[in-house]
Amino acid sequence: MKKFNFMLFAFLLFLSAGALRAQDGPYLEAQYDVQVTLNQPYGVNATILPLIFQQSTEAIPRPLVMDIYEPVGDDNTARPVMLVFHTGNFLPFPQNNGTGGTKSDSTVVEVCNRLAQRGFVACAIDYRLGWNPIDPSQDIRKFFLINAAYRGVQDTRTAVRYMRKLAQDENNPYNIDPERIGTWGIGTGGYIVAANATLEQYAEIVVPKFLIDLGTGPVPMVIEGVNGNLDGTTVGIVPPGYPVLPAGDTLCYPNHVTYEDGTPIPSDISFTVNNGGALGDISWIDEETKPWVSFHVPTDPFAPYTTGTLTVPGTGDPDDPTDDFAVVEISGSYDIQAELSGLGTNDLFSGIPDAFIDFSEVADSRNDGYEGLFPFPTDDPLNSAPWDFYALDNPNADDPPADPVVARTYWDTVFAYVGPRACLAMDLPCNLTSLERLDAAEIGLKVMPNPATSEVQIVAAPEYTIKAIEMYDVNGRLVQTFFDINHHTYQLPRGTAPAGMYFLKLRMKEGIAVQRLIFK
Repeated sequence: MKKFNFMLFAFLLFLSAGALRAQDGPYLEAQYDVQVTLNQPYGVNATILPLIFQQSTEAIPRPLVMDIYEPVGDDNTARPVMLVFHTGNFLPFPQNNGTGGTKSDSTVVEVCNRLAQRGFVACAIDYRLGWNPIDPSQDIRKFFLINAAYRGVQDTRTAVRYMRKLAQDENNPYNIDPERIGTWGIGTGGYIVAANATLEQYAEIVVPKFLIDLGTGPVPMVIEGVNGNLDGTTVGIVPPGYPVLPAGDTLCYPNHVTYEDGTPIPSDISFTVNNGGALGDISWIDEETKPWVSFHVPTDPFAPYTTGTLTVPGTGDPDDPTDDFAVVEISGSYDIQAELSGLGTNDLFSGIPDAFIDFSEVADSRNDGYEGLFPFPTDDPLNSAPWDFYALDNPNADDPPADPVVARTYWDTVFAYVGPRACLAMDLPCNLTSLERLDAAEIGLKVMPNPATSEVQIVAAPEYTIKAIEMYDVNGRLVQTFFDINHHTYQLPRGTAPAGMYFLKLRMKEGIAVQRLIFK
């Protein structure tokens, strides 16, 4: 009993310490309504998708479009930008055997809405698709895939330059800061942003595994003169003797090369977020790579967590993912973040205050000390993307959830972790305010019933808005966090919390309040 009382005292002392740090203000909390501009063209470039589906014998120019999400009611004229890339295996839905694959995926919409609510301009990017995952030759599968990823990098940089050109030459209609642009990739989109973040020179992509013998000896699978440069600012023309495509076919059309004054438009970014993606070759990471955060399921059967072979979902025995077609060795989030840690790339994240509500303790208990890595272990080893929303009418889903509660819980954690890191990586004017502990009686705080058997009603005086609630057990472990409440009352669900004593930490604009709760 004495031990319990000491732990209880220490826990309450921790919660009641003065000058608590809070996640408050733009970029860290939802504050704004959102306005969306759909299908905004950001470029034109060549796609091989019709050729893959035998609808054409050559590459076809196609428009590149984005959906732009912006905050409503904020007067900031220098908003940071985040470009968001969907999953889909570089193939259209439903041919990709997935539950999504467009810029309108529920997962993408969720991410973009949350970003805009926090003061970002979020752009859901439509990028070029097309490769042949079922070709019997592994070299041909690899050839098609690295070319698809290369086109993804070109489209990323085209979108970056488009936003900068709007800012300088078109009166900045979205009020962006052209020096603060980041990328966020989900699934396949993670592969794109990983390659974009690391490839600075064409020579980096010419590694042995990306060479192919076309009968005259090994040649690079990607050639600048054929595919255009990494930025997509040069023309790419198919030469005679090139496989599949006719001589003279155009594979790359330059977009937004210069501003109106003739100055080259840069394509660089300042921050990368990767959900479940991987990197074509770990050697691409170097001292020039910018800060980076990754989320990954360690048991992901398709995209390796460390370094392993990428496989094509749905091409082998349905009951054995290891039977799927192999493509190429790649490096996943664990090895990416380990490499970045060795270079000190993410050292700036050490500036996040210890009391910040960002789940660093959870991440650090799983990531072997590699800052920026947040592993998400799952009960089902085949669930490689627990943050995804699943379409109820998708035939590939055995028993999809009827509502998005589970996915949104993951996104609560993801945004809490990304928020302060985006602030530091993108040099945003985030507000870390000092807050005092509030007296429960003075703010009219009540928890009813208490003790409780199921959900409880939490009520404060109307002038005190509850922003978030954290629930801790008696050992000081964070059990659950409820974000974006923004009301003076809240119905808190018990969920799977076992019987026992808990402590609720309520965050308000004025400070932090603590209340004890018992579940029977």
